[in-house]
Amino acid sequence: MSLHFVALGDSTTVGVGDPMNGSTTDLSGAGARPGEGWRGWASLLADSLGSSHRVTFANFATSGATAPMVAADQLPSTGSGPIDLASLIVGVNDTLRSTFDAVEIRNCLQYCGEQLTARGALLLTVRFHDHGQVFGLPSWLRRPLWQRIEQVNAAYDELYARFGGVRIDMADHPEVYQRDFWSVDRLHPGELGHRRLARAFADELHRHGVPIATPPALSCAGQTPSKWADALWMLREGAPWLARRAHDLTPWAARMALTNLRPTAITPKPDHLQA
Repeated sequence: MSLHFVALGDSTTVGVGDPMNGSTTDLSGAGARPGEGWRGWASLLADSLGSSHRVTFANFATSGATAPMVAADQLPSTGSGPIDLASLIVGVNDTLRSTFDAVEIRNCLQYCGEQLTARGALLLTVRFHDHGQVFGLPSWLRRPLWQRIEQVNAAYDELYARFGGVRIDMADHPEVYQRDFWSVDRLHPGELGHRRLARAFADELHRHGVPIATPPALSCAGQTPSKWADALWMLREGAPWLARRAHDLTPWAARMALTNLRPTAITPKPDHLQA
């Protein structure tokens, strides 16, 4: 049986965090494209599918992609022919920008879902976990960010209700909140995280009637980043990244925090209801 598998999304689907050489010191993911030093969960899944099927795999994901970018740029690149499997995982980058628009994200996902399923694709999607908890953000920033993530999740809920497919709820996997799931930046899965994500999709595909003789292995060539590597990354990459994101997020998050702290206004009762 032949399968045509296309992958759309952002840096996680590019494979950032899972360098092909197994190194834990490759920190650069900006502007990365599939196959340029990165492997990742989608490639691991495609290889695993190849144990039972003749697989053609095309990864159109780009680092930094947002939902509108996937709809406008990546989707047309998939062509017009039949598709058997299509992963559509995007939205985290949208939550980190001042231009965040939940309605636009929802519309872009719906459009992609319509186009892909019309060509026969079984959709592979996720429901996101609390990224702020993993990254260790302060609560005043973590709570508003989680509110945005939940709006993205609601868009994926609607997508799944309409088109079905295979969905992984990241919050249902406790290992997502363990350090060894993540690369040194804690924003992208590490080798083990990518392998676990590939395995989760493989298991669900098997339950959906897509046999896979050899599921993705969970053994890793690399090691979990050390505390020293964590500290070095934070100094070189993390602090500048937070500074850039703060330009977009801090004013909005501060307003949200103040709104949450304000006491709820009590509307006076009409005179006839007064005690």
